[in-house]
Amino acid sequence: MDTKHIRISDYDYPLPDGRIAKFPLAERDHSKLLVYDHGSIGDDIFCNLPSHLPAGALMVFNNTKVIQARIHFRKDTGALIEVFLLEPAAPADYEQMFQATGCCSWLCLVGNLKKWKEGRLSRSFTVRGHNVTLSVERGPEHHTSHRIDFSWDCPEVTFADILDAVGELPIPPYLNRKTEESDKTTYQTVYSKIKGSVAAPTAGLHFTPELLQRIADKGVSLAYVTLHVGLGTFRPVKEDNIEDHPMHAEFCIVSQETADIVNRTHANGGRVISVGTTSCRTLESFTGEDGILQPKSGWTDIFIYPGYRFKAIDALVTNFHLPESTLIMLVSALAGRENVLCAYEEAVKERYRFFSFGDAMFIH
Repeated sequence: MDTKHIRISDYDYPLPDGRIAKFPLAERDHSKLLVYDHGSIGDDIFCNLPSHLPAGALMVFNNTKVIQARIHFRKDTGALIEVFLLEPAAPADYEQMFQATGCCSWLCLVGNLKKWKEGRLSRSFTVRGHNVTLSVERGPEHHTSHRIDFSWDCPEVTFADILDAVGELPIPPYLNRKTEESDKTTYQTVYSKIKGSVAAPTAGLHFTPELLQRIADKGVSLAYVTLHVGLGTFRPVKEDNIEDHPMHAEFCIVSQETADIVNRTHANGGRVISVGTTSCRTLESFTGEDGILQPKSGWTDIFIYPGYRFKAIDALVTNFHLPESTLIMLVSALAGRENVLCAYEEAVKERYRFFSFGDAMFIH
C-alpha cells in the first residue's frame, strides 16, 4: 500500500459527548466486549472472553506498572511547576529507580515552564521515616521534552520511594478530572509488576485473577513482556503524511522464557493473542522476518499502520482508541481500516464506553 495516500482524516470518527469513560466499572471484567471475527461483529461481556479463545493459543500481556509520574514544586514567587516524568535519560536509570543513588535524570514535560527559566527547585518531605529534600534542575531541551536532573539528600531512599511518597498518578488528560485515590488501584493491571510506565496498558485493565485462571484452565498459555509506556504511544499525529510522524522510542523487554513460548506456540500451529497495542509493538519489534521472536531488551519506535505485515501476533485484545491516533492505525493494520471504522460505528450505536477506562474489542 502506498502510505503517501493515507490521510490522517481517514482515521477520524464521530464520538458523541459523554461516551468517554471517566471511571472504570466496579467489576473489571464486566465491561462490554465487541468481538470482531473476519467481518462479523458480535457483542458480549468481557468475562466471557475465554469462550472466544481457542485451546493451544497464547496470550501475551504487558506487565509494566504505572509510576506516580507527576511531581509538583512551588517557586518562591508562588508559581506552581509540574514535572511530568516520561522516561529515564538513559536505560540504566530504570534500574537505578530502585537503588539508593541520590540522583538520576529523566526526560520530562514541564508545566508552567515560562515561570521556571533557570535555577534549582526543591521540596522537603518524609519518606519511610526519613526527612528528604528533593531538588530539580533543568537540563537541555530534548525534542518536545526537557532533561530534568533530580538529586536528594538521603542515601537510604530510592527514587521509586520518592515517587511513591510525593508523586501523583498521571491519568489521561482527556478524562478531564483530577487523580483520585482509587486510581492507584484501578489504573493498574492486576498483573502489573515492573515500574516504569507513565500510562497504563489499558487493554489489560479488564482482567482479574479469576479470569486469568479461567483462561489458563481452558488450555490457553499466558506470557509476559514489558513495555514502559511513554510519549510514543500517545503522541498525536499532526503530519498529513503519516510516514512523517516521528514515533517516540519506548523501552521494552522480552525474556528468554517468553520468546521460547511464543516461538513454540507458532511452531505448534497455535495462535498468539496480544493483550493491548503495547504488547503487540513489543513482539513485532523483536520478531525477525523469519517469524522468530528474539529475547532482548532495548528501545522501540515501531509505527504500525495499514500495509504492515504482522510477524508475531495473530489476534488482539484492545480498547477503543482516540480518533486520528497511532493506536487506531495499528488496529486498522490488523483488521482493515473500513472494518475497524464499521466496528467503531457499531460500538457507538450500542453505547460502548471509550478509551482507557472504557470497553474492549477482541479482533481474531
